[in-house]
Amino acid sequence: MTEKLKSTLGVFQLWGIAVGLVISGQYFGWSYGWGVAGTLGFLVTTLIVATMYTCFIFSFTELTAAMPQAGGPFVYSRKAFGDTGGFIAGIATLIEFVFAPPAIAMAIGAYLNVQFPDLNPKYAAVFAYIVFMGLNIIGVKVAAIFELVVTVLAVIELLVFVGVVQPGFSFSNFALNGWAGLNHFEWSVTSGIFAAIPFAIWFFLAIEGAAMVAEEAKDPKKTIPRAYISGILTLVVLAFLVMFFAGGVGDWTKLSNINDPLPQAMKVVVGHNSAWMHMLVWLGLFGLVASFHGIILGYSRQIFALGRAGFLPPSLAKLSRFQTPHRAILAGGVVGVLAIFSDSVIQIQGMSLTAAIVTMACFGALLMYIMSMLSLFKLRRSAPHLERSFMAPGYPLIPAIALVIAVICFISMFYFNPTIGAIFIGFLVVGYIYFLTTHRQRANSIERRMST
Repeated sequence: MTEKLKSTLGVFQLWGIAVGLVISGQYFGWSYGWGVAGTLGFLVTTLIVATMYTCFIFSFTELTAAMPQAGGPFVYSRKAFGDTGGFIAGIATLIEFVFAPPAIAMAIGAYLNVQFPDLNPKYAAVFAYIVFMGLNIIGVKVAAIFELVVTVLAVIELLVFVGVVQPGFSFSNFALNGWAGLNHFEWSVTSGIFAAIPFAIWFFLAIEGAAMVAEEAKDPKKTIPRAYISGILTLVVLAFLVMFFAGGVGDWTKLSNINDPLPQAMKVVVGHNSAWMHMLVWLGLFGLVASFHGIILGYSRQIFALGRAGFLPPSLAKLSRFQTPHRAILAGGVVGVLAIFSDSVIQIQGMSLTAAIVTMACFGALLMYIMSMLSLFKLRRSAPHLERSFMAPGYPLIPAIALVIAVICFISMFYFNPTIGAIFIGFLVVGYIYFLTTHRQRANSIERRMST
């Protein structure tokens, strides 16, 4: 059995994966940013982060279309900077994609708990892992079709939410006390804007995950650019619509530290027992499911690619009879379930577990964005003859904007989240020790044997 993935995905399925990976970020997580920056402060943060993501995707697409392989940023950074560069990008991506799903799974539990108050959200989260790991194991084509369907439903539901709450919207509600900051800083407004960075990132986090399935795309040099560009434009529009209308229907402070801000915002307009509100809870699950399912798809391909190249145990690169990386899927699931049940024993910086996991995932994402943009600049010089069916527009300005904002965000996150930042560095150090001790494993990797 060859450890190579089949090419079965078209442009609409790739769009579904790109948007679906992210769309849960429109449903929860982002509102924690209101708690540290206020609505207007967080609006500034989101504008900055949206600029970074738009510039990043227009630049990142060049790399993905030129090197459509499972592993995405790991592949690009390895080609640009060798095995060490590949390790840095690979482990950063792995941290992002393994830590994001438990946060989403807990949000699924919170949404179900609204409908079934006696249901334990943690058990619902674990059940979600079991169901969607199984769906991913069955086959990528089935998984991608499912992802497309739930993503379309999730987008429609967000538009329905905007339409239903629009009569109760008032900009004065949105702007009231909108410049809140961190009270123990004299420059509280500015500090709040920077402290809210991880929650603005959550609006867009993981769109780059479509690169993980590039090896499974049909005609990737054409389909990937179309999927990525339409995907980021979809997400930017939805992010600002959701943020404005949720914050303008009442007291936004009551939505700033919960996992289900949209149902709670809708309650203000239509009441607790409205059919609209119950519909939002049920259909809102599609957004969470789309991202949860899509990120399982993404992390499994990252683990698979690292195992195939010898950066992780080669056993993780084995494929099932369905030609899916079942061991990689299960390995990421084990980490996620452990994270779900760790909140009773782990307290970090006074944050809720969801906020802490979101922040950890953002650390991984930003390091990966930095490595990807550095790889783009390096490969333009070191590999000028690399076939590039899509070229980053506005080069070098557009990728430079993405790089500079990513670096500023990365440094700011360390300043405001020193404990989580230290844990993140700890993961990198442990990973690097493993990297240094497994040179022979990489030399004898499945990837090397496939190329000879």
